[in-house]
Order: sequence, then C-alpha cells, then structure tokens
Amino acid sequence: MNKASLILENGLRMEGLSFGYDGPCSGELVFSTAMVGYPESLTDPSYEGQILCVSYPIVGNYGIPAMTRDEWGVCLGFESEKIHVRGLVISDYSGKFSHYDAVKSLGHWLRDEHIPAICGVDTRHLTQLLRDNGTLAAAINGNPISNNPANLAAIVSCKDSILYGKGTKRVVLVDCGVKHQILHCLLERGIEVLRVPWDTDVNAIDADGIMISNGPGDPSACTPAIESIKKAMEGTRPIFGICLGNQIMSIAAGASTYKMKYGHRSHNQPVRMCGTQRCFITSQNHGYAVDTKTLGADWEPYFVNLNDGTSEGIRHKSKPFFSAQFHPEASSGPTDTEFLFDEFISAL
Repeated sequence: MNKASLILENGLRMEGLSFGYDGPCSGELVFSTAMVGYPESLTDPSYEGQILCVSYPIVGNYGIPAMTRDEWGVCLGFESEKIHVRGLVISDYSGKFSHYDAVKSLGHWLRDEHIPAICGVDTRHLTQLLRDNGTLAAAINGNPISNNPANLAAIVSCKDSILYGKGTKRVVLVDCGVKHQILHCLLERGIEVLRVPWDTDVNAIDADGIMISNGPGDPSACTPAIESIKKAMEGTRPIFGICLGNQIMSIAAGASTYKMKYGHRSHNQPVRMCGTQRCFITSQNHGYAVDTKTLGADWEPYFVNLNDGTSEGIRHKSKPFFSAQFHPEASSGPTDTEFLFDEFISAL
C-alpha cells in the first residue's frame, strides 16, 4: 500500500496508507459509528458527495459479496448499483477477508470503482474532532474543497420511471436517492411500485399511496418535490416519507429544516414514539433535521431522538400522512421499526 494523506479544511493533516484507488478526492467529511454494513453504507445514495469516516476500528474483514438481485431485479446486499461515497477513512484495514459469501476484498472493490481510501488513521480522534467542531471539508491526497452541488438528490435519482412487481395496490415512490431495501420492503408485501424521478408531479399519477425516499443533501433544494407533496396533502391518499422524504414532507407541511452540527449516522440511535413509552433502536444517515416547533396545527411529532431531542418523524392528526427520519428498512441495522411499512400499506 502506498502512503496517503487526509487533509482537513482546518489545516489538520493525517498520514496513512492507501488501500483503495490511488487518486485524489474531496468532499464533506462525516462519521458513522456503525459496526457492520460497509457494503450497504458505501452504496447508500444518501452519502453522495461525502467522505465517510468509519469509527469502528476493523473494516473489511468479511469482504464484499457478489451483486445479486431479488425476483424483482432489486439489489441484495447493496443499496444501489454503485458506490456513492467519494472516499473512505478507517483505522485498521483487513485485506484478508473471511466470509462464505465474499468474492473480493473491500480494497479490490474500491479500486474497481475508483474510490480513494485511507487506513492507519486515528479515527477515534477524527470522530471527536467532528463532534466538537462539526462537519468539515476534507480531501484524500488533494485539496479540501466542499464542492457539492446544491441539489444532490437530482444527481442520484432515477432519470425515468421504473415499474416493479404486480399487486392490487400501487405506490408511487418519489426517488430522491432510494435505498433498494425500501423497494424490497414494499415489494415483498405484494405492492406494485412505480419509482419516479425526484421532480415528478405525483398528483398526475394514478396510485393508491405516495412514498418519498431517502436521499442526500439539503431538502430545501428539492422544490419541485416539495410543491408536488404539498398539493398531494390537499387530498387523502396515504403519504409516507423516509429520511430526506421526512424533511420534504415537513417543509410541504409548513415546517423549516436546519443543518445539524454533525448529523446522525449509525445503527444505534434511540427514538421514542411520542405520547408513549415505546422506544426503538434505529439506523440513521442524515445531516439535516426538522424544527417541529414550526409545524402547522394539523401536524404533530411522531418520534423524537432520545439522545439530543431532535425530530425523528411527523404525522398528520387526521389524514394518513406520516414520516420517519430514521430508516425502518434497516439495511444495514436493527429492524425494530419495519412495522411502519405495514402501517402505510394497511392505510392504502
């Protein structure tokens, strides 16, 4: 492995070894405390434009599986068809992997996809730095420039409509960077899914329900999606938003959003269902949050984060509209909240 450098916008330089593609990259440096699930994380479109620091010390030990698909053509073990992180930062890289399903090493996969990666870095110190100072621009073997476009969802969204499955009920899925496990969770419940680009007017589509997916970046940049959902809220078709979809729904409902200091990226975020003592451990990946104090009178908080009190979802008081800031499809992560898919489908 060749020598490599991680350079932050505050001037900090950390030396390590390259185990991915030997080239430069720059982007927003964020951290995740997830202990497993690096194939899913790296292919999560919500990481578009970011360099990911994994705080768990040992990464790569179970390798990378072959890309397989379910009966509907949806990826299994990966959340999209490609890696979306711009770079990867870890402490200890395991080049010798051991798993019955693995076909290549993590380093091999990163090189194939032209994704720079650095190991031998004190990721504990780096994580503490980001927690104290907030998200920073960084670079691997280059200049730390945060050069993300305003609307990242437009980059990762599908460009044309795609129809999956057959069923008596149809859901139109607004693709702002959908994770494939969300598709799988709908399809395995016998739902026909029409996946449409992020800026599609869902009000012109014949469907029994509307879902807004996860995705990267600032929700306020998704104006066409916000206006489409705002109009849909005048009706009664069930609406379910996940992650970025939660934020788009909230803005459509009159609320405001804000960028968090360093976001939530992990498999162990505790949330409580408002008005109850029911608590759940959730998988999360987001850098923006909803200010529920700005919600209209017809809306109420659905879940709240038990670590910092931030919003984890909203729901309408009388109509079948609700959302979750976390990932109920939980890929990877705990499956405590997958029941939300059942609630959505029962409302169709």
